[in-house]
Amino acid sequence: MAMSTAGTPARPMRADARRNYGRLLAEARTAFAEHGTDASLEDIARRAGVGIGTLYRHFPTRHALMSAVFQEAVTALITRSRELAGSERPCAALVEWLGAIVTHAGEYRGLAQALMSTCRDESSALARCNTPLREAGSTLLTRAQSAGTVRHDVSIDDLMQLTNAIALAAEQSPDDPELATRLLALTLRGLGPTPDTSRSS
Repeated sequence: MAMSTAGTPARPMRADARRNYGRLLAEARTAFAEHGTDASLEDIARRAGVGIGTLYRHFPTRHALMSAVFQEAVTALITRSRELAGSERPCAALVEWLGAIVTHAGEYRGLAQALMSTCRDESSALARCNTPLREAGSTLLTRAQSAGTVRHDVSIDDLMQLTNAIALAAEQSPDDPELATRLLALTLRGLGPTPDTSRSS
């Protein structure tokens, strides 16, 4: 069954509507890659061969279009989290997955900022990206905390905001392709449990 942009069941689209939907998604991916997520919606509609009204019928807001464009990447990230959930090194698995989140958020200019601004906004269409990623990350974080390799006061919301902030910082420094990796390594050193100084003599 087809789903509406709000995530509720919708009637199956007619063949011409499906074609328009597919064209709009393809052109949006191209436009976002070339111009960032603030690319002109009018240009996307024109390149897809439809009117702006058709675009808004399928995607009522820019965030709805962004959410649809990024669903494939979100699915891949969720799949990867499930693969990493059985790792014998839960902290390393969590760090690897967070690195993948940074890479995803940095693929399109403006995406990291949008994800940061809607991280806890369930009314945003981008919740279709944020919510499942947060749930997937929570599983990895809980395993690492249970293993004693990550502090218990670390939350998945904090980590998601952290990864988006790193992606945003890297976006502002395109001439330093290793910046995101360095920042992630630097900040995650603080994930470990606080040493028990009471045992020292």
